Amino acid sequence: MKNKAYIGISFIILVFGILVVPKIVDRFKGDAMVDNDRLNIAPKSELVEIAAAPKFSFTNQNNEIITDAFYKDKVYLVEFFFTSCPTICPIMNENMVKIQKEHIYDKNFGIASFSIDAINDTPEVLKQHAKEIGAVHENWNFFSGTQDAIFGLAKNYNMFVGANNDAPGGFEHSGLFALIDKNGNLRSRQDDFGNPIVYYDGTTDEGVKMIKEDIKKLLAE
Repeated sequence: MKNKAYIGISFIILVFGILVVPKIVDRFKGDAMVDNDRLNIAPKSELVEIAAAPKFSFTNQNNEIITDAFYKDKVYLVEFFFTSCPTICPIMNENMVKIQKEHIYDKNFGIASFSIDAINDTPEVLKQHAKEIGAVHENWNFFSGTQDAIFGLAKNYNMFVGANNDAPGGFEHSGLFALIDKNGNLRSRQDDFGNPIVYYDGTTDEGVKMIKEDIKKLLAE
């Protein structure tokens, strides 16, 4: 009886090997496992609402006091930078100008650029900087203020900025852009798993491509 049992078990194992093992092997190609269908999640196209954008009041490059109310009913971008930044700011400037060009005559679009260098980036310096990089949109403001006030605004946006004497230019900051809708809400697309990306990388072609697409979506709402 035991011999028959062993023969039966061996037969089952043989059938399993013939039918199942090749399917498992097929899931490996070039030493890499083929993606499971449940991991092939399509990117989410809907722009989710993150939170209300922080309120602010600062002096722009024209020595005018501008508040967040200026951007009411506009889709706008927010960035933190400084004019003497020798690293990522020139890339951010170039990419922001590219975005500006697509909406140059659109009064419902705007940009808010906040300088984190309170001492050197006076309104006069910011105005010259705007001229040098080609910032001509009527709704593009370059803001100056006290370090505490600007850093506080960045904190409210959960965007990193900081003074650091060892960093190039004396400051550290991210290269991220925030996207605000007409109702004053921070908006973003979702990643492949349905999580909000929250911010867009202003230093890469892919980040700029995504934000261009999403600005158009918000302007159409």
